[in-house]
Amino acid sequence: MKIDLHLHTKPRSQCSYIDPADLIAEAKKIGLDGFCLTEHQVLWDKDAVRELAGESGLKIFRGNEITTAQGDVLVFGLEKDIQGIITIQELHQEVQAAGAYSILAHPFRGFKTFGVTDLQMSVDQAARKKALQYVDAVEIRNGKVSPQDNEMAQKVAEKLGLPGTGGSDAHNLDDIGTFITLFEQTIEDDRQLVEALRTGCFTVASGR
Repeated sequence: MKIDLHLHTKPRSQCSYIDPADLIAEAKKIGLDGFCLTEHQVLWDKDAVRELAGESGLKIFRGNEITTAQGDVLVFGLEKDIQGIITIQELHQEVQAAGAYSILAHPFRGFKTFGVTDLQMSVDQAARKKALQYVDAVEIRNGKVSPQDNEMAQKVAEKLGLPGTGGSDAHNLDDIGTFITLFEQTIEDDRQLVEALRTGCFTVASGR
């Protein structure tokens, strides 16, 4: 299945310009099988997701992009809205208790996270990023960062033996599907998405 694991819609994510109805049409146009709504600090209601999916034939999953003091984390299977900034350790405890799954989003997002000197860091230095100790996977292809940022994320994930996922991080309609995660099995609901992530049977690719 071709799934975009990371995107945002308005008005739930104030930084997004994507209307959910337009998202459905665009996802079908580019051949996605489904996508995951990962709003900032907001979890979609199940009934709202079912209504959005309608008769489209697309699978729509629910996630959350949670802000921690050590970076942004995509969380799947956590039926809880976490407001404000928490520590990565606190989020890890919540994820573990719920049997959820966490992915460190855009972990090396250039100047927004690191200074000029730090951008020259080695893979060994990058792998010591604290948040990497408290997540299940790493987003190694993100549509909103540079190829160099994504390459570093992939090398660090490989070094640490962590799975790597892909997502567009779309805030505009044309960005949907920039990167996707390809799953070997058919996924029907949020629970199965978490199970599929845990198997590690997926790869990343371009969705356009």
